[in-house]
Amino acid sequence: MNQETVTVPGEPAVGTTHFRTLFPTTAHGAHTARHAAERWLAAQRGQSAPADDAGTATASLLIAELTANAALHGRVRGRAARLALTLTPTALRIEVTDARGERPPVPPTPAADVHGESGRGLLLVASLADAWGCEPYPPGGKTVWAERAGSPGALTAGTPGPAATGS
Repeated sequence: MNQETVTVPGEPAVGTTHFRTLFPTTAHGAHTARHAAERWLAAQRGQSAPADDAGTATASLLIAELTANAALHGRVRGRAARLALTLTPTALRIEVTDARGERPPVPPTPAADVHGESGRGLLLVASLADAWGCEPYPPGGKTVWAERAGSPGALTAGTPGPAATGS
């Protein structure tokens, strides 16, 4: 974990904090990474503002969906995935990098199979995040990311970002 603090003369200190962990591309690996990230976010929340369960749950759901997708669709024997969180004064960015660049995520459709056992994870990500996407990660992987806008307290307190409120 790295922490970077930027101070502007005459302004209060503004911090950007980072969390990164590698995890095996298994269901247990994704679960362990999610719990480590939840503990880190709780520690950050304690430093910035009180939070309620709704915001913690939203961040946790985004992390869970992205790590589970990496474990399910990004698995390459002997290769780990990476979970990275960046918390700034205005946004939370979640990135999950795996080794399967040839398998980009399929954008969600509202007509997802409601009777199927899977296939709605990215629809959930799209509805909870202000933005999400996928980028190549050389030499052969990909990074799937999601962002929520707002203040650090709001990001973990469930206050929707600007896109979610329609403003």
